[in-house]
This record gives sequence, C-alpha cells and structure tokens, in this order.
Amino acid sequence: MSHLEPEAKIFACSQSVYLAEKIAKDYGIPLGKVTMSTYSDGEFQPSYEESIRGLRVFIVCSTFPTADNLMELLLMIDAAKRASARHITAVMPYFGWARQDRKDKPRVPIGAKLVANLLTAAGATRIMTMDLHADQIQGFFEKPVDHLFASTIFLPYVQSLNLENLTIASPDMGGSKRAYAYSKFLESDVVICYKQRKAANIIDTMELIGDVKGRNVILVDDMIDTGGTLAKAADLMIEKGALSVRAICTHPILSGGAYEKIENSKLTELIVTDSIPLKKESKKIKVVSCAPLFAEVMQMVHHNNSISGKFII
Repeated sequence: MSHLEPEAKIFACSQSVYLAEKIAKDYGIPLGKVTMSTYSDGEFQPSYEESIRGLRVFIVCSTFPTADNLMELLLMIDAAKRASARHITAVMPYFGWARQDRKDKPRVPIGAKLVANLLTAAGATRIMTMDLHADQIQGFFEKPVDHLFASTIFLPYVQSLNLENLTIASPDMGGSKRAYAYSKFLESDVVICYKQRKAANIIDTMELIGDVKGRNVILVDDMIDTGGTLAKAADLMIEKGALSVRAICTHPILSGGAYEKIENSKLTELIVTDSIPLKKESKKIKVVSCAPLFAEVMQMVHHNNSISGKFII
C-alpha cells in the first residue's frame, strides 16, 4: 500500500451514491469503487474494487424502502469485515424502521432493535446517523453511535430568513422536545398540535395548543411521510391567523400523494435535507445538504477528535 493512499475510504450503497459523492468531495477524498453483481432472480452481491485491509471504512447508506437498501448495507459491511477493514462505520443519514421502536400493540416486532442487531452481527463497529425518530434507539446498539442533529444545518437557514414574530411549532406531542429546543435557541414562542389518528397515516382530529395569530410559524419534525399531518397543521394555523407557515423536516420520505398535499397546502415552504433523494422537484421544497456535516464529523471521528462542537441543540 502506498503511503499516499488515504487511511480512510468512503463507499456507498447504490441508492445513496448521490449523497456519498458530495460527502466524499467535502471530506477531500474520492469515493471508493464498488461493483454490484445481480443474478437473474434479483439476488445481488457487492464487491470492493480496491484494497481496504487495515483501513477505516465509511459506508454511506440511507435505509429507506425498499428493504434492498438495508440488505445491501449489511452485505457491504460483511464484505468489509472479511476484507480485513480495521474499522467499519455504517453512515446512515436516514435510519429506516426507526418508527418501530417499541411494541405499541400486541404481536408486533420492534423493527429498530432488529435492524440494530443485524448491523452489529454483520460487523459494523460504529454507527453514524441523523435525527433518529426516537432518541432511545441509540441504546439498542452495543457499539458507539454518533447521533447527529440536522438543527446544525437548519438553524443557519432559518436565521437567514429574518422572520419577525417567529413561532416554532410541533405537529404532534411527540415532537415537543425538538420544538422547544429550536425555540430556546431562536428565542421564540412554541405551539403544539394535538392529533388523534384513526390508523397509521390517517388523522382523525387535530387541535392547536397555543396562539399563532399574527405569527410566522415554522413546524419542526424529524420526517415527512405522506404529508397529511403537516398539510393539516399548516391549514389549521392559517385559519387561526398565522401570517405564514413553513416546515422543517429532516427526512423527506414523501410517499403516496405527499407531493400533491404539499403543493395544495397553505405551507409557504418545506425545508428538508438530502438524506433521502427527492422523487421529483417541487417549487415549495427547499433542500439543504447534510453532506458537509457528515464529512466534517467523519473526519473528526477518523482523527479521534471530539464531535460535541457540532451539536447546536
């Protein structure tokens, strides 16, 4: 191995190359080469096309559906372990199955714990992720977890808007902690939406706790799936006298009719990261890249430096 070769290498699963290329560029090294062999029945096999013996390997892979993304990550971790990589960090900007963090009714799995077990069994020595759906998922791992916050990149953007009469809002009771953290940093008011669901992704009723009249509101959440909650919350706040409503969501899952709901809602703007690629463009959706954050933290981890300075809230 030449002394000019980097001691750390960055690789990507096939569906996360778009993000890994930006991370590698910000890190200052080229993205590692991986080939994927696919059998006629759909089975696939990744292969590293360069030596990783004794190196620190970062594997970038958001595990959004389909399950092929998770399986590909597991295979790449296993391949790196068998190729004698010294450290294997699974860089998961979006940690899939995080909504299954507990048994909310009988006879259901705890999917987040299962995924944690699979990553550890495959050979990951460290996990790096961002805005987990539930903070306690970190405790599902016996390996170190670097849990980054998208607030590091969102807050500078919010400050650049120079909004007067700013109010931070949570679209549900579960996100109140996140909303209070943003409001404390921005020195703004807080309101909370109380919702009841008929079933998953179907809202029955929604009420607003707090006053938004004459306020510019920013809804804060970790992910947006079908968009029903945010669209309903935005419409409700405009009805209650809000001047404008924006939303900050780290992970743009945007499934089903989410794009149409966002376009037809009273939302002025939806601000997301590129942890998951957008399926299509929208004038209302603003993407703020998380690549610089991950690149900087990966360098800190590689050189054994503290990353605490990267946590704004």
